[in-house]
Amino acid sequence: MNQSHNFQPLLFGGDINVYSVARAFHEAYGVKSVAFGKYPSFPCRGSAIIDYRVCPDNESDEAFLRNARAVAQEFADKTVILMGCGDSYVQLAARHRDHLPANVIAPYIEESLLNTLINKEKFYQLCDEHHIDHPATFIYDKSMGHDFTLPWGPPYIAKPADSVAYWACGDRSLAKVYICQSWEELLEALDHVYAAGYQDHMVLQEFIPGDDSYMRVLTNYSDRNGKVTMMCLGHVLLEEHSPHGIGNHAVIITEEDQALELKIRDLLESLHFTGFSNFDIKYDSRDGKYKAFEINCRQGRSNYYVTGSGHNIAKLVVEDRIEGRDKELEITKNRSLWRMVPRKVAFQFTPKKYHQEMKALIRAGADSHSLVYEKDASLKRRLRVVKNHIGNMKRFSQYNKVPEN
Repeated sequence: MNQSHNFQPLLFGGDINVYSVARAFHEAYGVKSVAFGKYPSFPCRGSAIIDYRVCPDNESDEAFLRNARAVAQEFADKTVILMGCGDSYVQLAARHRDHLPANVIAPYIEESLLNTLINKEKFYQLCDEHHIDHPATFIYDKSMGHDFTLPWGPPYIAKPADSVAYWACGDRSLAKVYICQSWEELLEALDHVYAAGYQDHMVLQEFIPGDDSYMRVLTNYSDRNGKVTMMCLGHVLLEEHSPHGIGNHAVIITEEDQALELKIRDLLESLHFTGFSNFDIKYDSRDGKYKAFEINCRQGRSNYYVTGSGHNIAKLVVEDRIEGRDKELEITKNRSLWRMVPRKVAFQFTPKKYHQEMKALIRAGADSHSLVYEKDASLKRRLRVVKNHIGNMKRFSQYNKVPEN
C-alpha cells in the first residue's frame, strides 16, 4: 500500500463502477483501494490497483460493518474513505454512517432522505416542486390488477419505484426496465414482476421518442456543507440493449447545458444533499425539454467519463473530506469522449453525425476507456480486457441496431 497519503479508499462492489473509482484514486494519488465484492470477478479481481476481497454476504448489514471495521483497524493511522458503488451499498453506508469507526468517512446523506430520493414516485414529486421536467407518469399498485387505464398509448415503460427492493427479489429473469410495445405486453410484464415477489409500486411512463443519442447523464458532487462544487453533463451516444445491461452507457461525449444544470443544482442544495449524485435524463424533441428519469445517490457506473474529462472524482472527495477545502461550482465545459466498448463498436452503433467529433477527440487524446489503464496492464490483464472487447462486439451485434444515419 502507498504510505505517502493520510487516507485509504474502501470501496464496496465488484463491477466497473468500483474499478473506475479505484482508477481515479490511483491516477490522482498512486494509492491502491481496498474493495469488497460478492464474487471473484473481472474487472476488480486480479487488478494491480485494487486489493480485492471476496465476501459472499457483502450486501448484509453484518458483513458491511464487519468489513468496514476491519479495514479501519488495518489502517488505524489513516482516514478511511468509504464509498458504495451500487444502490444496496449506498443504502448500507447511509444507514450505518454514524456507527462506523472514528477514522471512517462515509460521504452520504442520511437514510431517510436517501429513501425519499431513490423512490421514483417521491423523486418525481420533488421534480415537480423544482420545475424539473419528467416523463408523463402513472404509479401502479399491485391491487389494481388489470383494471386501470393510461392517458397515453404504447410503447409503455415500466420500472420499479423501489429498485433496491426489486433486485432483492433475486429473480434473474427480471428486467431493469420493461419497454412494452402493446397493452398486453405491459400487463404481462407487471404480472411477471409481482409473481417474482416484488411488492412495491411500479412506475409506468410514456415513452419519449428518440434513440440512445437523446439520452443525457449528469454527475454532480456536493461537498460536506451541501454545496454543489462540480457538475459534468454527458451526452450519451450509445447504450447497451441486452436484457440485463439495458440502459448501461457505452459511449459518452461531455457537453454543457447551464440552464438544466443550475435547475438540478438548486434541487440538490435545497435538500442539503452531500456526496455524488447522478441523474438519467432524456431530451424530448417534441417539446424541446430535458426530462429527468431518476437520481442515483452515488457516482454512476460510467463515472470514468467525469475523470476522463479532467475532473478526477477521487480528488473531489479528498479535497472536500480530507483536506477540508471549500470550492466554487465548476461546470464541465471541455469536450471529451468516453467509451466502455472498443472503437469499432463505438463507430458502428453511434449515429454518423457524431463521428467527425469522435475522431477529432481521439486524435486530440481526449478519449478514454474505463478498463484501458497503462498502470494496470499486466499481460494477463491485457488479455482479459481483449476478451471484454470481443464480448462487447458480440453483444452489441446481437442486441443493438446499426443506425441508418
